[in-house]
Amino acid sequence: MNNDSSSRIATRLREWISGAPPGSRLPSTRALVAQYQASPVTVQKVLRTLAGQGLIESRPGVGTFVRAVRTARPSDYGWQTAALGSPQAQLRPVSAAMRTAPNDVIAFHSGYPDRELLPERLVRAALTRAARGDAALFRPPAAGLPELQSWFAQELRASTPPGVNPPTPSDVIVLPGTQSGLSSVFRALVAGGQPLLMESPSYWGAILAAAQAGVRVVPVPSSPEGPDPEELARAFQESGARVFYAQPNYANPTGAQWSARRAEEVLDVVRQHGAFLVEDDWAHDFGITSDPEPLASRDDSGHVVYLRSLTKSVSPAIRVGAVVARGPARERILAAQGAESMYVSGLLQAAALDVVTQPGWQTHLRGLRHQLQVRRDLLVTSLREQVPQAHVGLLPKGGLNLWARLPDGTDLERLTRDCEAAGVLIAPGNEWFPAEPAGPFIRLNYAGPNPGAFPEGARLIGQALASAGA
Repeated sequence: MNNDSSSRIATRLREWISGAPPGSRLPSTRALVAQYQASPVTVQKVLRTLAGQGLIESRPGVGTFVRAVRTARPSDYGWQTAALGSPQAQLRPVSAAMRTAPNDVIAFHSGYPDRELLPERLVRAALTRAARGDAALFRPPAAGLPELQSWFAQELRASTPPGVNPPTPSDVIVLPGTQSGLSSVFRALVAGGQPLLMESPSYWGAILAAAQAGVRVVPVPSSPEGPDPEELARAFQESGARVFYAQPNYANPTGAQWSARRAEEVLDVVRQHGAFLVEDDWAHDFGITSDPEPLASRDDSGHVVYLRSLTKSVSPAIRVGAVVARGPARERILAAQGAESMYVSGLLQAAALDVVTQPGWQTHLRGLRHQLQVRRDLLVTSLREQVPQAHVGLLPKGGLNLWARLPDGTDLERLTRDCEAAGVLIAPGNEWFPAEPAGPFIRLNYAGPNPGAFPEGARLIGQALASAGA
């Protein structure tokens, strides 16, 4: 209805329909053309629109009639209450990081980089080539395409020091994204109701995966240097846990990166307790002033279960990652993953492999490092100037996020609401704590769209914080 004539006809016909009994026949198209002095095309367009709205129905060879209005009865889902019973895990709302933002807001909340930071040209070309190959038609092996398994193993082999046996392609299981891998790893390595040690704060998706797996999370406080080895040993001893989930490189949300010494100390504790360390290397491709140093490259006895994601750095549409595990643990994870997804799309695997083996991939990563640094520094400067109450305790050497501590007593719910009303989306820090929050924090993504708006976004956050009395 995009012109005055069609709108006028539609309005008058709606008025006529509202007073006509169901089944009443409308005048013919020829009669309507004459009555409203309109073209047949316009009349037909109006009739199609009214039919789409459910007001009329056309009977070929007979005519057009007023449609009977059916009053829908309310649906009753009460029976599901008894059938489902109480949920096994506390139901968490979808993370603020997963919200889709309108174009007219300043978005600091997202967990993904903006599309201008992605290798779009490489991805489009890779998808085109993959669609022409056999991967688009056949089922791949359950553990993944052998060529992609080899690529993941070779990447880890490149950082393996002398004297340590590097992983082999057969140690690799390709995943439909590492979020799925977390669920499989937790189910495979931790029995339901048993303890799982986890850094606090930590990735909200890992907290969610643990809850859905029915395991009991035991928080281990972590600082910018990583978890204290003595605290970790105490947690293992007191809980009886045999699995510790951590992000040694560019942790989400804090951006922390463990030192080589801290990594060795943590590995020693894990080995002493005959335990697994689930290493989530989600930000491997997002180094800024340092390079990631996977703990998995220092372990050849199967203590480290290594998760490597390509989703954020290649494309959110190509959900491909991998888990590297050795020994019986690998077989259990493969069985758990197979029960969940059976196999990963061969088309997506082929496209991911194509992207990361192109010469342009390394060129892209070098440019990405510079772009992330510029964005990070701009947001830090903006916060210092506009939100002096927010304390950024760590300038991350990589990753996508800043973790800011706000004054005690800050009402995060009100702050988030007031910021959104002003056109700024932020992620309140509560959902990154597996237990009670250690204070009021916000996580701000400096890889989001429109970095030129960062100073204005910081100003609005500062204004909302001041209004909240912080």
